[in-house]
Amino acid sequence: MSDENRNFEEEIEGAMITLTGDDGEEFQAELLDVVELDDRKYVVLLPEDEESDEVIILEEQDTDDPDEALFLGVDDETILEKVFEIFKSRFEEDFDFE
Repeated sequence: MSDENRNFEEEIEGAMITLTGDDGEEFQAELLDVVELDDRKYVVLLPEDEESDEVIILEEQDTDDPDEALFLGVDDETILEKVFEIFKSRFEEDFDFE
């Protein structure tokens, strides 16, 4: 997935970004957090039009274009759990985690 709008490093939480899925469909997501883990950056996103309250966790990849960010899905359940635990600890007062 990619964000074609700007350099992601300059984003602030709460920003809406446009993502392009593997199927070519674009959708909006709210940036909730950026988590650094083992020298890698992960973003925690909340899709705008989803009925579910589930977040998406993607790994940010470097690109040659400073105005574009590239995000990859994370298949490693251990990494997903670690990133989500960090996110939960930062926002435990803001969200009702079940």
